[in-house]
Amino acid sequence: MKSIERIYRRRLPLEQIVTPELARYLAQISWEVNRQIGILVDRRGYIQQVVIGEAKQIFLPEIKRRRSAAERLSGLRYIHTHLDGEPLGREDLTDLALLRFDCILAIQVDSQGLARSVHAANLIPGDSSERPWEVSEPLQLSALSSWSFPELVRNLEKEFARPGPAAARRPSDSGRERVLLVGVATAGSAEAEESLKELKDLAESSNVVVVDSILQRRPCVHPQFVVGLGKIKDLSIQAMQTGAGMIIFDQNLTAAQVRSVSNVTDLKILDRTQLILELFAQRAKTRDGKIQVELAQLRYRLPRLVHRNTGLSRLAGGIGGMGPGETKLEIDRRRVRERIHRLEKEIETIRKERGVQRAQRTRRGLPLVCLVGYTNAGKSTLLNTLTQSNVYTASRMFATLDPATRKLWLQGVGEILLTDTVGFIRDLPADLVAAFRATLEELRQAHVLVHVIDGASRVCEKQMAVVESMLQELDLDHLPRLNVFNKSDLTDPAETANLCRRYDGVPVCALDPSTLEALLRRLAARLPAAGALSRAANCEFSSPAGSFRRRDGTGYGV
Repeated sequence: MKSIERIYRRRLPLEQIVTPELARYLAQISWEVNRQIGILVDRRGYIQQVVIGEAKQIFLPEIKRRRSAAERLSGLRYIHTHLDGEPLGREDLTDLALLRFDCILAIQVDSQGLARSVHAANLIPGDSSERPWEVSEPLQLSALSSWSFPELVRNLEKEFARPGPAAARRPSDSGRERVLLVGVATAGSAEAEESLKELKDLAESSNVVVVDSILQRRPCVHPQFVVGLGKIKDLSIQAMQTGAGMIIFDQNLTAAQVRSVSNVTDLKILDRTQLILELFAQRAKTRDGKIQVELAQLRYRLPRLVHRNTGLSRLAGGIGGMGPGETKLEIDRRRVRERIHRLEKEIETIRKERGVQRAQRTRRGLPLVCLVGYTNAGKSTLLNTLTQSNVYTASRMFATLDPATRKLWLQGVGEILLTDTVGFIRDLPADLVAAFRATLEELRQAHVLVHVIDGASRVCEKQMAVVESMLQELDLDHLPRLNVFNKSDLTDPAETANLCRRYDGVPVCALDPSTLEALLRRLAARLPAAGALSRAANCEFSSPAGSFRRRDGTGYGV
């Protein structure tokens, strides 16, 4: 259309936000085509883009932000028409906040195609409890010339750069990333609230600052945006106000959901599984642990590997559309598969090495006791107290990942081996379980599993069920178990005694050695003497056919 082409040729004066002549021209064209028309104007007055919408609404194309600093605006003003005389709507103000326009104007077009008034809004610094915009009173076209646009922009950016109450709190974060947590309750809200609280503990354990936790109640998870498009935009605005740079969802997201949410907001997007994997990556110190965590991360990311920028992802050409070669996405996927293959070989080597170590311990004939339980239940603390060790402990989730084995002397039994293992959690990523099988195989040789339970937790019984489910998944539910209710100093003795009766458990405080006598007696009663194991260990299986031989070389048939 020639009328649209003429719009591009216009240039606004530097000192004016919009001229009455341009406002009337946009109103006339909009009335003639019965569609809303919008323009994006830079600070030099050049019209960068013309957008044609529908009669009731207008959709902005994807706009690349040219100024990423939090105290700067985008450098563009958005001017568009309204045909029904309505003021700036929620969609307009959301676009203003998300795209950080210098300002947004709506030209009111009457039934004769004349521009009657202009509604304007701009961003303002504000706390999370307030809307980050200010809407002015309707202006007549004759009043537009009184606005000094450069002065308006300078004052706004000066206010954004000035430290306010929210900015004054951020230095205490010590450079840590600020995040929003989002959960969806599709059934009972109590379980969803517990899961979101656990997600907060996970996030804080990964050294980020949680600025808010949002739980949305919906009949089902939105297949595209998880919580709906409107809520995603609200979260983006809240993140902008609070300085959050990431949204962590309490659900596992599909590749399509990640792509859809990323197209709406520039924030980093993580789901529950990715957060757990990131936490494991931070905690992994040994070579074995780092390999296992990297393998789990790559396995999880491979089916979700997408590129938001499609500039190189649709290369094709030639006869039959064969194209010049692999796309960038295909190359990335191939490299990930090759890396997974190499890591799987290293994991197999680790598994064999651990098998040799277990065989050496078996020949020594020492009983093996493994500590299992929910994360942050106190397994490492109990190991330190029983064996006077100094394994790293902290009151946070997954403080230790690598198994630690120490000797312990039990009266009536002799020396035993006590092993601390990685903690469990609800919805533990399957890829992580698969990667840690080389470590968890340590449990298969255990004579007794000591299930350490956080007795002070309000959901300790649900945590017990999670651990039992994980043991069943790992084919370890047949091993003898001893339930130990830790943190008895923080609980009501009557409640702890009731739990111990129901689950045949022992109350302890892992920090107080005087409370561990009952545990040691119960443990000694379930273990054979070390000498008996030494005599049994004198025989070992050697061939797949089922024959075995004594260590002196004499063989017997089965």
